[in-house]
Parts: sequence; structure tokens; C-alpha cells
Amino acid sequence: MSTARGARARARIEVTAAIKDEARRQLAAEGAAKLSLRAVARELGMVSSALYRYFPSRDDLLTALIIDAYDSLGEAAESAHAEVAAAGPRERWVTVCVAARRWALEHPHEYALIYGSPVPGYTAPQETVPAASRVGVLLIGVVRDAYRGKGVARTPLSAGLKAEAQRMSADLAPDLPPEVIVALVASWAQLYGLIGFELFGQFNRVVEDREPFFRQAVGRLAHDVGLVYPEQAATAGGAPPS
Repeated sequence: MSTARGARARARIEVTAAIKDEARRQLAAEGAAKLSLRAVARELGMVSSALYRYFPSRDDLLTALIIDAYDSLGEAAESAHAEVAAAGPRERWVTVCVAARRWALEHPHEYALIYGSPVPGYTAPQETVPAASRVGVLLIGVVRDAYRGKGVARTPLSAGLKAEAQRMSADLAPDLPPEVIVALVASWAQLYGLIGFELFGQFNRVVEDREPFFRQAVGRLAHDVGLVYPEQAATAGGAPPS
């Protein structure tokens, strides 16, 4: 009985993988908005009712693909970061950003799925959040280590933003100052904006040598979140309180 269950489990894994692979092929050819369970079933030689046992709806299949894409991106960033874990915060920050860009260039359709135009009629469920947070959590960890060590430089907040900054800090990283969280969120958005501009063609005939440009830009983002040189952090009042 256990052998039979094991065989069924392996078969389910294989069929699930085949469904996802065909769905990714359709994403590349037609875009997420045109993803169809019936079309996936037809290409795999399955009846629609059989495919529905794996993914009850198009949205369930999209959610699985989105989680896979976020996890793949997260794994790439985490693996690159592990290689420089003993380096300084700025190098670690830039390494994570470069890994995210390289993943996007290697997986343009998956990147478009998670950071491109919203899919009409689809709302990502809460279950996508842990995978979607992996790169952000990694960058927060880099800044947290800097803050607990030699400190980070802080940009003063406008009076009108203080309440929102405190809410964001409470939600994302209560142990970091609100002004640092604001800079982190802004830099996170700019990181994916840089990648998206390159991937979707907005840099054509504007930026030719793109990797050095990207490294320069994300180095500037590291500065914006306070990862300046230690002597600059000290003069900027960024050291954590004793």
C-alpha cells in the first residue's frame, strides 16, 4: 500500500511539474492574461476535468506560478548573498541587487508575471507573501546588521510622513528607525524599477553598458538607506543609541 501511495505521489509531482512547464510556455507566448487551463490541458493531451484535480482554477495555477517565481528569485538572491556574508553591508546590498537583476534577465517572463502589469481579474492571495518577501527580508537583514554594528546614516522625515513611517516601521521591522524603513521601501521600489526599465526596453538607446550602470545605481540606493562608509555614518549621526 505504501509503495502504491509513493508511486501516486511521484506521478502527481510529475504531472504538476508538466502543467506548470506548459503554463510557463504559454506565459512566454501569450502573456498571463491569456493563460487558460483548457489550453494547458489540450497541449498536454489531458481532459480539462483531469487538470482541474491539480489546479481547480486558472487563479490557482497562476498563484502556484507566482510563488515559484518569487521563490526562484529569492533563492538566487540568498545564494549570492551567502557567498559574501562576511563582507561589509554595502557589498552585501549590491550583491543581492545584482543577483535579482541577473535572475530577471534569465527569467524575463516570470519577472513580468510578478513585477509586470497586473493580471486582469486576478488578486494575489496572502499565501504568496512569504515567497514575495524573501528579497526584501534579505535587504532588511543587511541594513539591520549595519544598524546594530557601526550604524547607518539617517535622512530626516518630513512632519507629514512621520505617522506613516512609524506604521511602516511597526509592520516591517520594529527594531529599525522609521526613517530607515522609509528609505528601504523607496530603494526596494527603485531596485525593481531599474530592473523593469532594462527588461522592458525603456533603457534602449539610453543606457548601453548596463551592468556597470546598474551597479552604480544600486550603490546609490545603498547610500540612500544609510549604508555609507563608516566614517560618514558616524558624522551623520547614524550610530544606534547605546
